[in-house]
Amino acid sequence: MKLIQLKPAPGRACPVPEKGGELLPEAGDTVPHNAYWQRRIADGDALLVAPKKAAKAAKESAA
Repeated sequence: MKLIQLKPAPGRACPVPEKGGELLPEAGDTVPHNAYWQRRIADGDALLVAPKKAAKAAKESAA
């Protein structure tokens, strides 16, 4: 299954079903790209975050 990096939208809390309802950390986490998380994104509860490796590579190529 494809994984995506998400963080909660400002002022929102997102339970992570895969972790027994524990809340998605403010700094973000990697989660499965499934219908539950697609709904959280569509509802504005969660935001996509660029993966750390891709962000680092983009930063290095810009320098």
